[in-house]
Amino acid sequence: MALFDPKAKNIANYQKSIDEKKVSISRYYDEIGRYYYNQYKDLNVDNTKDINTRCEAITRLTKEIEDLNVKILYEKGLKLCPNCRTENNLEYTFCFKCGSRFDEKAAQPDVEVATEEKAATTDSAEAAPEIEEKPEESAEE
Repeated sequence: MALFDPKAKNIANYQKSIDEKKVSISRYYDEIGRYYYNQYKDLNVDNTKDINTRCEAITRLTKEIEDLNVKILYEKGLKLCPNCRTENNLEYTFCFKCGSRFDEKAAQPDVEVATEEKAATTDSAEAAPEIEEKPEESAEE
């Protein structure tokens, strides 16, 4: 039965993680906007460290989202062409659209890495609120 399919469960977990990361990215954008406005309003305030920290977090989360999307494709039996970004079947050696050759080692994500990233995802989700609490405190001051 499709309801109990382990692949569907993995895909749902990956998608849930992606959605959580997108919410975090949105919060970081809001925080950057608040910091930038506070710096504009009071020229004596220097929030570049805080802004850079949020920018680095956004970059990291975006990379994690890309990795999770690759894992979702792998669960579906697909892989992305590194040249044209077209979805291809896992068995293909060449992209059916542009003809570039696939690197077989890079196309298959490790299962062990996936479980480690799942643990890292929960760690990063727990670490994100610590960063988010600081701007609210400094904005109130």
